[in-house]
Amino acid sequence: MEFDIHAKNHLILEKVAEKAEALGELNMKTRRTLKGHGNKVLCMDWCKDKRRIVSSSQDGKVIVWDAFTTNKEHAVTMPTTWVMACAYAPSGCAIACGGLDNKCSVYPLSLDKDENLAAKKKSVAMHTNYLSGCTFTNSDMQILTSSGDGTSALWDVESGQLLQSFHGHSADVLTLDLAPSETGNTFVSGGSDKKANVWDLRSGQNVQSFDTHDSDINCVKYYPSGDAFASASDDSTCRLFDLRADREVSIYSKDSIIFGAASVDFSLSGRLLFAGYNDYTINVWDVLKGTRVAILFGHENRVSSLRVSPDGTAFCSGSWDNTLRVRHQG
Repeated sequence: MEFDIHAKNHLILEKVAEKAEALGELNMKTRRTLKGHGNKVLCMDWCKDKRRIVSSSQDGKVIVWDAFTTNKEHAVTMPTTWVMACAYAPSGCAIACGGLDNKCSVYPLSLDKDENLAAKKKSVAMHTNYLSGCTFTNSDMQILTSSGDGTSALWDVESGQLLQSFHGHSADVLTLDLAPSETGNTFVSGGSDKKANVWDLRSGQNVQSFDTHDSDINCVKYYPSGDAFASASDDSTCRLFDLRADREVSIYSKDSIIFGAASVDFSLSGRLLFAGYNDYTINVWDVLKGTRVAILFGHENRVSSLRVSPDGTAFCSGSWDNTLRVRHQG
């Protein structure tokens, strides 16, 4: 019966897709390569100004880049290697990061490039295992974290106080994404228990759970409308889950794709899903039709992190080849 329901949902999506317009040719060129990390790039995030990028690496460094000029604007050396998480504050005036130190630290950014950022560091979150992800909520005042200790947590940046913790994964939480601000106070997390869980930010309740993946979920990302989310997994598939229908509605996979997917993000319209894989490629999927529309090459090791810019005109990928690549359409 379960299979029939899934098959029916996939068919419904395909019927909608039949009416959708065919996509024009996708032409994404690497315009800029950001070089400066001495080891694997593990995470990256765009600033809301659509220009700056923060990245973190296994080398212990966190770098703020100007994506247009490729200049490094700030660099922080963390007290640990494997800085697995980094995020830009909504204001653009601070960054957050952490990893094997089990903490999330916030650094205010100033216009003075020579200023010692480390002196202004604020330790906000404390987990009992590595920090796997962090994101500011809709202000600079709160930060949401995920951890290898099996929990996610919401913190007050100023005081470092724990505001809410989220228990429900039975293993490491590897990823989280906050719902678009218009759609309410929820977030989704994914873990090495193969589950994706949706949480109420205020109550701490696990309101929905999805367990159709066959391996670790490395990345989750809300659809722009907030009504669905995509996931990337070590099972070499990406999937789409409809929150209102409470079920998986699409699988993005091919027999020829045998490597895990590490990262996903949607185009601004939601029509395309960009996915970074451990075979060094980025596959671009037509979300409605479930078909692959492009393969992007260029990285020389696995693609660990991938984010579309806030205005949708570019996307940036970080890789174990120590570089980030910024691609523009056209």
